[in-house]
Amino acid sequence: MQNISLVAGGAGFIGSHLCKNLLKNGHTIICLDDLSTGSKRNIDPFLDNKNFIFINGSVTDSKVILELDKLSINEIFHLASPASVTYIMDHPVDAAQANSIGTKNLLEVARKKNAKFLFASSSEVYGDPKEHPQKETYWGNVNPIGVRSGYDEGKRFGEALTFAYHRQYDIDIRIVRIFNTYGPNSSPKDTRIIPNFVTQAIRNVPLTVHGDGTQTRSLCFVSDLVEGMMLLMESDYKGPVNLGSPDEYRVIDIAKKIIDRFDSTSKITFVQRPKDDPSRRKPDISLAQQKLNWQPKVSFEEGLGETVKYFKEII
Repeated sequence: MQNISLVAGGAGFIGSHLCKNLLKNGHTIICLDDLSTGSKRNIDPFLDNKNFIFINGSVTDSKVILELDKLSINEIFHLASPASVTYIMDHPVDAAQANSIGTKNLLEVARKKNAKFLFASSSEVYGDPKEHPQKETYWGNVNPIGVRSGYDEGKRFGEALTFAYHRQYDIDIRIVRIFNTYGPNSSPKDTRIIPNFVTQAIRNVPLTVHGDGTQTRSLCFVSDLVEGMMLLMESDYKGPVNLGSPDEYRVIDIAKKIIDRFDSTSKITFVQRPKDDPSRRKPDISLAQQKLNWQPKVSFEEGLGETVKYFKEII
């Protein structure tokens, strides 16, 4: 039987790569995206494919959900959420609703269709972690009313609701916790670390480093992440599972590396750190290695080269 996959957020950065890989594997794709942070450019290569259906709409819109009820669907990937730090701080209600109302709506579709359901959660559920590296058993250190809480607590609630549906309705669920991911199809407007620094370096404007730049991030190339998500969906493990790179870098060192890569005239400017900005971020991926036989394959140097090439083409 052919898999008919609903990818909510399918025109987004990660979602578009997921659509591409699922199409390669013979899936029929229903791509749902309201294009608030996604881009039609990301899915242009698929629009003429008879196995690709695009629906311009939101997971929080009941009318859109009624349209989905009319379609055959046997697996759902829920990636429909803003993720750029600036966007989620400027639109905290959107972030909260996408991960609460949107999650409930898609879980209802999964219940009616008896479809598998994967919720794309985030390393943000760990907040500013006091455990390092972070294991799935860690409950996190999150400010429930902070400026990022619409997203942070939205993801935490999305996980809780997903497991609630599993326990009450026996929905076949998966949860992935995504750590910092980069690569082609991300937006120049995205203020996450790689697209922000790369865009600034191309434009030869100062790279804005928050604080003194000693905070750390672990950066995973998008192809590795998507492979892990697909392996999780194909497995019998529910999760949550950390997917990310265990290679940890200081933000200041990432900025310097990108300037060197571009031979850019950009300098580094230090600006105030946003509230609740995590000091360290590094996944423990032993569970993904054990349950999925997964670990990242693409080095930061190789992935950065692909990302730079993409941004040079669109800027």
